[in-house]
Formats: sequence, structure tokens, C-alpha cells
Amino acid sequence: MNTIRPNRMRCGIFMAPFHPVDEDPTLALRRDIELIEHLDRIGFDEAWIGEHHSAGYEIIASPELMIAAAAERTERIRLGTGVISLPYHHPLMVANRIAQLDHMTRGRAMFGVGPGLLPSDAEMLGVPVPKQRDRMAESLDVILRLLGGEIVNEQTEWYTLKEARCQLLPYSRPRPEFAVASTFTPSGGKLAGRYGLGMLCVAASQQGGYDVLGTNWQVACEVAREHGREMDRSALRLVAPMHLAESREQAMRDVKFGLTKWVDYFSRINPTASGDDLTAKDPAEAMVESGRAVIGTPDDAIAMIERLEKQSGGFGCLLMLAHNWANFDATKRSYELFARHVLPRFNESNLARAASLQWYTDHNQELIGKAISAATETVQKHFAEQAAKQKR
Repeated sequence: MNTIRPNRMRCGIFMAPFHPVDEDPTLALRRDIELIEHLDRIGFDEAWIGEHHSAGYEIIASPELMIAAAAERTERIRLGTGVISLPYHHPLMVANRIAQLDHMTRGRAMFGVGPGLLPSDAEMLGVPVPKQRDRMAESLDVILRLLGGEIVNEQTEWYTLKEARCQLLPYSRPRPEFAVASTFTPSGGKLAGRYGLGMLCVAASQQGGYDVLGTNWQVACEVAREHGREMDRSALRLVAPMHLAESREQAMRDVKFGLTKWVDYFSRINPTASGDDLTAKDPAEAMVESGRAVIGTPDDAIAMIERLEKQSGGFGCLLMLAHNWANFDATKRSYELFARHVLPRFNESNLARAASLQWYTDHNQELIGKAISAATETVQKHFAEQAAKQKR
């Protein structure tokens, strides 16, 4: 008897976004919305949108605004903040925006949270970088309490709450889905386990992030058990960059459009942590060789996902990094190839179809024989009826 996996693997994108400083920003933002519309049409499950305030490339300052716009233009894709940088906002304001967006999307919004990635953002806001993770934990605790209907009185070194409450409680019950960003340290896993949240492993294919996939999940599971919870692997999301084409050669030609600019950006914002593959003479080939990225065919994407499954122990959603390495047509084609040829492999979408075809093939001679016999009998019956009429 054929069986399928109890849970289908979901797919989506993680959109920072990455837009070079030599193109029109207005058109770039519009194209981000168009991409989400395209993904909705071809069956992608999720799109996560980032928050950044400096360095010129990642130009979405409010993921909530993008989600509100995209929600009005899509039907089924779920839309997440990837992520809200909690130390940059008063927790009551975040809770109120989450509740409103949950209603506006009728439960399609998800909320990824993190400490903030770019130190330049924190610097402009006067947020001490060493305190970002602690402040994220403080804020997350309050936000979840507010969304749960609590009245909160609390004062810290960076916010005050006096009889604070949400006047609008969430549309989703008991609350919308939350996920915590996780890279190399165990801090994200600890928070996910403490509150029963999902995890966004945003560096899953980079060597450092790949090495700790299993251990960070284990940390989350251990903390969850301490709080009487069990973690659900369907809420584990892994982010990896991919660009797919019909051949590896075509994929390599495609990424000549924008990969160099993307690599240059990373070398500018963090020259000490870019990785040897990004500083290689041919970064595309080096990233493929190191395992950081797929630039190739659907079969190459399948191989990476199998490797991530083995390393992590299993996950619920693969998020392709939205990187703009190729032009827009080739980019959309890449996502289509993933939907057409990669997802069916892991969701066993064609298991019954293949079994049906094989069954027919195995019984072909017998079935064709029956069909020929039936046709022969029909012809013979016809001539017999005609002869009987002539005798009358």
C-alpha cells in the first residue's frame, strides 16, 4: 500500500530585499509586490519580508506595510515579518500593529521577530548592540502577554508600560503564528522553546549556520520541555539561496545579471564574515562548491534539501532567499521550476500517479487483450444482427 508523508513540505521566500543602489527604488519595491503575487499564483505557501534602516540595499523599513499591500493582491499565500527588530520599537506599538494586521489579513499574517541585524540600524537609534538580544527577549515576553489580553505594568531601561493593554485582540486564536530568527547562537532556540514559537534559520546553508542546525533545534526542544511544551518541526523554517534553470550552464549565465553586486554588498556590510566563497575569483562556483547556494537545476535543489533534512533532522518549510541575482523573468522562472519539479519530489505529489501508470504498464497486455476481445465481440455481434435482419 502506498503511503505519503503526514505533513507536506511547504515552500516560500525570505525577502530582505536586496536591491542595488543603481536602480530605481520605487520600481524595485513594486517588483517585490509583483513577485509575491506571482508566488501566490504558482502555489508558494509563504513570503517573509525584512526590516532594515540603513546600508541602502535592504530598503523595506516596515514589513507590515508590505504585507498589507501584498495581502490585498493575493489570495492564499501567508505573509510574515522577516523580521520585526524588536529593540527598535515600543512593545505596545508592535503588539497593536500585529493585532491589526492579523485582522486585515484574516489570519494570513505571521510574525518573525529578532534583535536586529545591521549594527548601523542600532547605532542610528542609539540602541547598544550588546543589549539587542536581551531587549528582544524583554519585548517578546511583553508582546505575547499583551496579545493574550493581559494588562501590563512594567518599566525597563528602555520602555515603560502603564496599565497597557491591546484594545484590539488578535483575529487568530489564541494568537497569530510567531517565529524567532536563529543564526549561529542558541539564543533564538531558547526563546522559541520557552514560548512555543517557530524558528527561522536564516543562515541554514552557510557553514556556521548549517553546523548548528541540529543543536539549536535540540536547545529549543530542551527548553520547551522545561516549560511543559513540545516543539513542532513543521514550524522550523530553513533559508537557503537558490537560482534554478533548465541547466547548470543556463543558471550560471542567469546570475551574471546581479550576483556580483550582491557579493559586493555583503563584503561592504561585514567584510570579516562574508566567507571564503564570497571572496573567491568566481563566487558563483565557490558558493555552489561550499554548499552555501544552489545555482543549477531542480535536481541540484533536491540534493541541497536532502542534505538540509539530514543535518536538521527534518523541517517544515524551505524558504528560498530572494536575492535578485537574475533578471525578473529568469527569477520568476526559477521559482516556477521549484514549484513544478522540486516540491512534488518531497511531497510525493505524484506517488499515486506513478503507481497508477506502473500498474497499467504491468497489466498492459492483459488489459489490451480484453479491449481487443471486447471490440471483436462487438463487431461480430453487429454482423450477426445484420445477417438476422436479412433472413426476415
